[in-house]
Amino acid sequence: MNEDQRLLSTQVTVSDSVKKSEKDYSHYFQNVYTAPSLKDAKKRGKEQISYVDNFAIDPRFENMGHGRKFYIRTYGCQMNEHDTEVIAGILMELGYESTDSVKDANIILLNTCAIRENAENKVFGELGHFKPLKLENPDLLIGVCGCMSQEESVVNKILKTYDQVDMIFGTHNIHRLPEILDNAYKSKEIVVDVWSKEGDVIENLPKVRKGNIKAWVNIMYGCDKFCTYCIVPYTRGKERSRRPEDIIQEVRHLAAQGYKEVTLLGQNVNAYGKDFEDLQYRLGDLMEELHKIDIPRIRFTTSHPRDFDDHLIEVLARGGNLVDHIHLPVQSGSTGMLKIMARKYTREQYIELVRKIRAAIPTVSLTTDIIVGFPNETDEQFEETMSLFREIGYEMAFTYIYSPREGTPAAKMEDNIPMEVKKERLQQLNELVKEQALAAMQSYKGQVVEVLVEGESKKNPDVLSGYTAKNKLVNFVGPKSIVGQLVKVKITETKTWSLNGELIEVSAGQEVGVQ
Repeated sequence: MNEDQRLLSTQVTVSDSVKKSEKDYSHYFQNVYTAPSLKDAKKRGKEQISYVDNFAIDPRFENMGHGRKFYIRTYGCQMNEHDTEVIAGILMELGYESTDSVKDANIILLNTCAIRENAENKVFGELGHFKPLKLENPDLLIGVCGCMSQEESVVNKILKTYDQVDMIFGTHNIHRLPEILDNAYKSKEIVVDVWSKEGDVIENLPKVRKGNIKAWVNIMYGCDKFCTYCIVPYTRGKERSRRPEDIIQEVRHLAAQGYKEVTLLGQNVNAYGKDFEDLQYRLGDLMEELHKIDIPRIRFTTSHPRDFDDHLIEVLARGGNLVDHIHLPVQSGSTGMLKIMARKYTREQYIELVRKIRAAIPTVSLTTDIIVGFPNETDEQFEETMSLFREIGYEMAFTYIYSPREGTPAAKMEDNIPMEVKKERLQQLNELVKEQALAAMQSYKGQVVEVLVEGESKKNPDVLSGYTAKNKLVNFVGPKSIVGQLVKVKITETKTWSLNGELIEVSAGQEVGVQ
């Protein structure tokens, strides 16, 4: 990293005495970042994004972790899980070893999520539990990173209340972890290292992937949609796409290593390429290239309906390793609600998009996200969501009660739906979700499906489990030797969230008797 890049990051240290005596700490890190502002955030885009492809551990920090162990707890989305893989990769290159026990750890990191209030409360609760560990071992480093770290109110709260925390860093500067750790070791003061700029695209970061069957590949960062309820555009910054050649090379490398499935990640994954100034290249073009790679399954998440273009549909219709499962968040079935949410499409436009997708991919399985109890949502508007769910025929949904996030436009709206009404609506919606999920599963009875075997069932070690291309969980009895393979399973029993079956064939075509 050159000196200009170093100056893009502002580090602030706050002493223990200041932390205990001051009530407002914003002036200590006002140059690091400011509270989320829709007005200011929408002005972004002028800033030049740098592509750095020569990441390497500074020789000064080699063996920093010798004889030390780290523990990372991850909250939230797959993007956070992927960030954890990178953090673990950097730590292991520094010489640290991973541990599953906080009691054995020399570093504890909480990689946080800011989407919902309960996710933040869990983090604060964990920080409280870690205080006795710090008292027992003063040399223990405790850090908070991820999306919560990008919120000024959160950093204020940590500085005021949680003096056991040694370091806070954001989503844009994970690659600076060696420097952050070095500063934390050398100082008894808290290290806050959060970038005020959007962040660059750093290639060649080390990763420690979970397993060797499925892999996540980040293709872009940030979001420019500014839905009124969502904190992500502020915590993750503006949309920044990786160069296609770097993504293609990474997926080819995964294929050569024997991975069977790759999920492309982005907060708004099908906006990929919109930010390129020198290249006309979108997600459909990338999928077209990845379609040629010898890897059995490729999927992506999460889509925004507004950016789901005809070319992408055309490419996905070619099938092959491009799976016929699409997660397409709708959030509400009411055009009025969608407008207040700033989703920038109507109910009718969403239905037309689904019509196009189904016409091109008749076998497609659709899943979605839905929020209930958004400010001013009427009973009639909630019923519109229920009717849309039936009309689209979703096979599964992630459902949420609306809770305001500080700094978002929706947080300034009156949260005027009583909690009992929110809970009642959620219960009604969840009953419908279960009903349609069960109906979708029942259609598999007697069918032979292809399953990517991931390992033992969580409930029964004598049973194997894996997923179909449509992301349906299948449990069956079989030899442990087929873990990581694609096998044929005949479905014998259907449940709401899973299928049971009999193993009939492994990917190589060899008949296998059920054990």
